[in-house]
Amino acid sequence: MQTRMALIGFGEAGATLARAAGWAQSATAWDIRPSRKDEMVACGVRPAADAAEALADAPLVLSFVTADEAEEAARSYAPLLSPGALWCDMNSVAPQTKRAAAEAIETAGGRYVDVAVLAPVQPAGVAVPLLLAGPAAEEAEALLRVAGFTNARITGTQVGQASAIKMIRSVIVKGIEALTAEMMLAAGAADVVDEVLASLDASEKRICWTERTDYNLERMALHGARRAAEMEEAAKTLAALGVEPVMTDGTIRRQREMVGSQLRRKDCL
Repeated sequence: MQTRMALIGFGEAGATLARAAGWAQSATAWDIRPSRKDEMVACGVRPAADAAEALADAPLVLSFVTADEAEEAARSYAPLLSPGALWCDMNSVAPQTKRAAAEAIETAGGRYVDVAVLAPVQPAGVAVPLLLAGPAAEEAEALLRVAGFTNARITGTQVGQASAIKMIRSVIVKGIEALTAEMMLAAGAADVVDEVLASLDASEKRICWTERTDYNLERMALHGARRAAEMEEAAKTLAALGVEPVMTDGTIRRQREMVGSQLRRKDCL
């Protein structure tokens, strides 16, 4: 029998996981966007009238808001938590952002868990790799397993350890996407698209750059705003480590500029 849980935020991640895990009998969801209620119903999750209803008596809470809303969500909803409830912060934010959120949750009597989601939940579903950190990570890992997650691992007892891994690897993962757009804009202007891609293919064979280019450009057009917000948190992470985020700052700008873009490889030929 699954543990009763509350979902705070019900975008692509929440909907994908709810369908994959079959949370219809155990999950109640709340999102500040009323339009998301139809999606909740379609996934079999019970929509809450407000955050208080969603959080009432829920021992496990999964926060799936956007990066720029993660800390504020924790501060706003902390007073509504049941004593001892586990707040699993699944959002991609800097370690210091998670520590600030943890302070709000724990001051209100809840328990905070730093969760790093290391791959897109679509198509991975409940097999998506998770890293957990914090004093309550062990208990959270057990409850997440009961909820259907199959690939969760504890990485430390300090809040911020999991998110540090996520943020630092995001510098390359999201950075490559932004660099791809810059590369293709320049290659198109110089009329050397095929030659540039062929050169990259010759040096890296795991996936051809023709396919990777289309994928990266499409992901930025669809999710650039969310990714830019995440990279702002990555920049904070590097700055806190004494590393000037020169390329990361550029990635933030390029990701944001690519939102809604129709740029595709074929357009540069």
